[in-house]
Amino acid sequence: MVVVAVAVVVAVTSDNLHTSRARADPPPALPAPPSAVPGAMSLLWQAPSSATPVPIGQADTVTTADGSEVAGRDPLTGRIRWHYTRENLQLCTVDTAWGRVNAVYRKSMGCSEVTQLDPATGRITAQRNGDAELGTRLVSDGSHVTTTGEHLLDTWRDDLVKSMEYGQVPFLQNANKQPRPGCSYGTVAAGADKIGVIERCPDDPHDRLTVYKATAEHEDEPQVVFSAVLAGSHARVIAMSGNLTGVLLPEQKLYVIYGPDGTQKSAYPMDLPQPDVDPVGRTEQTSRTAAAIYWFTGSKTVALSRDDLTPRWTLDGTLGPGITFANQLVVPIRGGLAVLNEADGATLRTVGVDRGAYTGPVRLTALGPVLLEQRGTTLAALR
Repeated sequence: MVVVAVAVVVAVTSDNLHTSRARADPPPALPAPPSAVPGAMSLLWQAPSSATPVPIGQADTVTTADGSEVAGRDPLTGRIRWHYTRENLQLCTVDTAWGRVNAVYRKSMGCSEVTQLDPATGRITAQRNGDAELGTRLVSDGSHVTTTGEHLLDTWRDDLVKSMEYGQVPFLQNANKQPRPGCSYGTVAAGADKIGVIERCPDDPHDRLTVYKATAEHEDEPQVVFSAVLAGSHARVIAMSGNLTGVLLPEQKLYVIYGPDGTQKSAYPMDLPQPDVDPVGRTEQTSRTAAAIYWFTGSKTVALSRDDLTPRWTLDGTLGPGITFANQLVVPIRGGLAVLNEADGATLRTVGVDRGAYTGPVRLTALGPVLLEQRGTTLAALR
């Protein structure tokens, strides 16, 4: 009777009982993108996708994530081809890295259950349980993914095995391994197998910028590249490239580039409103093309050089960073899209897009002939 009772409890509480999934065959190839951005674009379909900070378009599939469900959809029709649903758990965030989709679910310990999915078929490629905090986002440098948080940052490699943890480690086994476990964290960025984070420590007069490696001999013993106290507070790490890190110092109205040893290499005037809180998810809204890094400040888009992070041009009145679509740079603006000269930011033309009553930030992703817009909790597909 005891064995039967235990079996019933395990069956009722098991993950498999509360998991629903359906796989699909790889999708047919999409049509090629147009040779230039069309003069008009209309809505193909839209769907709830509150857990995707940025639209996910890979392997000729659009991935949406809302509530408990991650779904792979036909880009042209929005029809669901595959899905993965944890019926008793809510999604924290879903993003993409290594050509796969990483879905982070909320459990009692925070955002701790991670399932990695093949975007073409919905096949599970890896799973892990972690220690990410509520409100986490995923930051990728192309080789590793790091979870953001106020007190702990976790880094994984492509098979979701943890390669580094930084901060207040739960279930601590080895003391005195973390450099400053009593600090809280602001924004996070990643690049070239390194993570940059703004730290706020009780003994420091101002914010601190720390850069550490994504891997080390022991995952609980970070290898810090440099750590430097900054000239002010409310600092935000914007982007990383090679050995350089770009930081906004809003009190000083400066954008500062720091070198590999933490010394200031250059500074540029950047007059932006001083935020009272860090951005949602403790990450800046940035995107990358072959030519530049684009940073949306909340009111304007700033183009940064991919090589040295220097500002190249600024466009006011935008709604998000830019992407390459149909061989041209497009940036979301009120009422539509601006098609820009990537070299100097000059507006070549505008394309009207009806977003209805929505007026907030817009994140873009291109997939073949389809342009995807993340409008708050809704994903819209345009052509």
